[in-house]
Amino acid sequence: MVAKLDLSFSAEGLEFQHEVRTFLVENLPADVKDRSDRGLHITREHMILWQKKLAAKGWIAPNWPEEHGGPGWSLTKKFIYNSEYALSGAPGVSPFGVSMVGPVIYTFGSDEQKAKYLPDILNTDALWCQGYSEPGSGSDLASLKTRAVRDGDDYVINGQKIWTSWAHLADMMFCLVRTNTEVKNQEGISFVLIPMDSPGITVRPIIGIDLEHSLNEVFFDDVRVPIANRVGEEDKGWTYAKFLLGNERNLVARVARSKHQLTRLIEIAGKEVAYGGRLLDDPDFKRKIAKLEVDLMALEYSELRYLSQDMAGRKLTAEPSMLKIKGAEIAQTLKGLLVEALGVYGTPYETDEETGARNDGPIGPDHAHGNQADNLYQRAATIYGGSNEVQRNIVAKMMLGL
Repeated sequence: MVAKLDLSFSAEGLEFQHEVRTFLVENLPADVKDRSDRGLHITREHMILWQKKLAAKGWIAPNWPEEHGGPGWSLTKKFIYNSEYALSGAPGVSPFGVSMVGPVIYTFGSDEQKAKYLPDILNTDALWCQGYSEPGSGSDLASLKTRAVRDGDDYVINGQKIWTSWAHLADMMFCLVRTNTEVKNQEGISFVLIPMDSPGITVRPIIGIDLEHSLNEVFFDDVRVPIANRVGEEDKGWTYAKFLLGNERNLVARVARSKHQLTRLIEIAGKEVAYGGRLLDDPDFKRKIAKLEVDLMALEYSELRYLSQDMAGRKLTAEPSMLKIKGAEIAQTLKGLLVEALGVYGTPYETDEETGARNDGPIGPDHAHGNQADNLYQRAATIYGGSNEVQRNIVAKMMLGL
């Protein structure tokens, strides 16, 4: 007899689920939720306002341990919170501070670095960006060329980063730099924390396929950074980078966020007309939704299975890569179907500035605005966090022994 898998929550878990849902309903601003639902970028001011509300509640960093300012939740509570948060339509917390550099600092940083940077991350008093990719060094990140040379108590940094999300809004950057050219690539990299107002830093915008400014080039010309801003040992930054990339890939699975978007897709398909009836009743479109639901359910069960393995103390290997691959593909499929459901109104895309300049408002029904922009932006989901092609190589090597 096969044992039944019990996925129900305890009474304590259900009570916590209700608390999270109530907080989100009562505190999430309607305009912020609307922009998030459409996949539109929220402003820096809205981001800070919302994240400070979460910080005041003590929920800004659900995965942080209690000794570093986190809530100290069990894995079950983390799962409940992350699921309810995404299902509410709330915008994601900027990951660069809370989910990426924060854990690196509290795991590998000095006591002085923890005291200096962690409170600002938790309170959203400083926004961060990631200085990893360079021209010619993306998936092959270890080949990076940005150079850091010791000069007294400082590093002098020269080089370039590219595809740097939100660098134009950030106060700080965590950055990989080459500190040793005499060893193999992975052994000569260091992990440094750089104030974005340092003399010698130039940020240039990259306008994406969605016509929005979220990406940037960042140039370093004799930028001086205290050696005290290096996290961990010199030339050991690749270890910290791999630790951080594992966290980033876990973020890309985003099962609950995709479930929220699937609900929105079904609602829109119920409003749109096709072949004399509702699009939702069209057999071909129903088949596409059904396949998406099955894929998403399989991804969710995989995430739960890996969660239970983690709780049991089993070290995960290629599982984050597997979640990243399928999660990114599902997100892209979802956005494509949203645009398809909107028909001719799914094709046009106007920026906020263009929409505001029109006398007659956005093109098409209200629920159409913004979907094409996010559909275009999500083309990058299979690239960032490590391209899906590279992730498949990781799975082949670590799980299949190829």
